[in-house]
Amino acid sequence: MNFELTDNQKMIENMVREFAEKEIEPVADELDKESKYPTEILEKMAPLGLLGIMIPEKYGGAGLDAVSFAIVIEEISKKCAATGVVTEVHNSLVSWPIIEYGTEEQKEKYLSILAKGEEIGAFAGTEPNAGSDLGSMETTAELDGDHYVINGQKTFITSGSEAGVLIVFAKTDKEKGHRGISAFLVESDMDGFQVGDIYDKMGINANHVSELFFDDMKVPKENLLGEEGDGYKIALSALDRGRIGIAAQAIGIAQRALEESVEYSQQREQFGRPISKFQAIQWKLADMATRIEAARLLVYRSAMAEDKGGNVSKYAAMAKLFASELAVDAANEAIQIHGGYGYTDEYVVERLYRDAKITEIYEGTSEVQKMVVSRDLLR
Repeated sequence: MNFELTDNQKMIENMVREFAEKEIEPVADELDKESKYPTEILEKMAPLGLLGIMIPEKYGGAGLDAVSFAIVIEEISKKCAATGVVTEVHNSLVSWPIIEYGTEEQKEKYLSILAKGEEIGAFAGTEPNAGSDLGSMETTAELDGDHYVINGQKTFITSGSEAGVLIVFAKTDKEKGHRGISAFLVESDMDGFQVGDIYDKMGINANHVSELFFDDMKVPKENLLGEEGDGYKIALSALDRGRIGIAAQAIGIAQRALEESVEYSQQREQFGRPISKFQAIQWKLADMATRIEAARLLVYRSAMAEDKGGNVSKYAAMAKLFASELAVDAANEAIQIHGGYGYTDEYVVERLYRDAKITEIYEGTSEVQKMVVSRDLLR
C-alpha cells in the first residue's frame, strides 16, 4: 500500500495551494463579512481546470482522479470554506451525475459549460419537509407531451441563487415513494423557475444558500437524467461522492486551525515564555495534528475506492463523520489556544469556528453517516 501522492497529485496540490494563497486568502475575510458570492474567484479557477476536476478532457474538463478532487477541495477550503463547498457541489453533486448517468447529448451540452465555468451547478434535493428523508419530497414532475411540468419547492440549496444548471429531483410517481423520484437537468432561465430567500447563516457566508420555487416549470423530456425512478439512486450515489468532498473541506478547516494555532502559540507569551512551551498547549497541537492525519487518510481511502470503482458509501461516510467532527473540535481548540483574541474577528479562527459546524450537517448529518456505516456492517 502506497501512502505517497503521485507526482501529478503533488503538482496539483502545489498549484492549488499557491492559487489559494494568492487569490483566495486576501479576499476571504471580505467575502465572509459581506456575504459576497465568490464569482471572481470562480472565474479565475475555471482556466485551471478546477471547475471540471473529474470531467473527461473530451468535454473540456481536467479528467483528474478523485484523490486529486479531495486535494483541491482541502486546499481551497483551508483559505475559504465557502468557496470550497461551492467548488465541491459543482464538481461532485452536479458534474459527476451527468458523467455517470447522462446521455451523450446531455454530456456534450452541459459538461463543457460546467467545466468552463460558464455556469455554476446546483443540486436541488432538500425540501422543507424532506432533508435526510428524500423519499418524503413533495415536488412533482408530470409528463405532458414532449416535456415535464415541475411544481414544488426546494430549500437550503448551495449556489441556488447563482446556478445556471441544476439537477432537480421530483416525484414522477407519488405512489412509489423513493422509487418514484426522478432527476432532471434544469436551466435557471426556464419559465417557472424562481429563487426565493437567500438564508442568513452562522458560517460559510460567501456560499449563497437559497430557496427555489418551481411553478409549472416546463422541462424538455430529453432533460430527464437517467430513467424515470432513477432519481433516488442518482441522489445517493452523488452524495457518496460529495461526502468525500465535504470531508476534504472539513480537513481544510482543521488544518488551517492547526496552522494558526501553531503560529499563535509561538508568538503569544505568558509567564515569560511562549505558550507553545506549555505542555497543555503542546498536547492540544499534537492531538489536532494526529487526528488531521488520520482523517486525511480516511478521505484518500474513500477517494481511492472511487477511483477503483469499489464500495464508496461506507468509506465516504466514515471519512465525513470523522473529518467533520474533527473540524468542529479543531476549531474549538484553536479558539481556546487563542484565548480572548480567538473570540474576536481579528483572528481567522473565529471564522473557522463558524464554518466548521455545517460540515456535520450538510450532505448527510453525522447521524446519517453512522446509519450508512452500521447498515454496511450489519448487512
